[in-house]
Amino acid sequence: MLIAVLNGPNLNLLGQREPEVYGRTTLDEIEAMVRDAATAHGADIEWFQTNHEGGLVDAVQGLRGRVDGALVNAAALTHSSLALRDAMLAVRVPFVELHLSNIFAREAERRHSVIADLALGLVTGFGAQSYLLALQALVGRLRAG
Repeated sequence: MLIAVLNGPNLNLLGQREPEVYGRTTLDEIEAMVRDAATAHGADIEWFQTNHEGGLVDAVQGLRGRVDGALVNAAALTHSSLALRDAMLAVRVPFVELHLSNIFAREAERRHSVIADLALGLVTGFGAQSYLLALQALVGRLRAG
């Protein structure tokens, strides 16, 4: 089973950027945790991060026929990118949307996701643990058929 993990803008700054909101765990540390958990679930991980909307759209378009599912933390693009939504809709790869912070407890503009209705589910507000919870849920859904 191959699972893509797609990370959007500014997540490369985790551990430094607003640690009171996003925590002190770096994206590299999260990647290591997810890879270890994936191995325990018998899955392989393909990891990607970009600060550019077009880069994320290209990554999504490249998923078709290659991966079984995806974890998507589109960061700020979650709230605004119709291009990302269109790509997710076109590719039709099962995915779980995830966020480190609880987007529903933040500013009004962050309380809406343009991709949530396309996702199998949403994990939000558990810091770095959100990735592991999303992975567990995705693997379970994929195995259940």
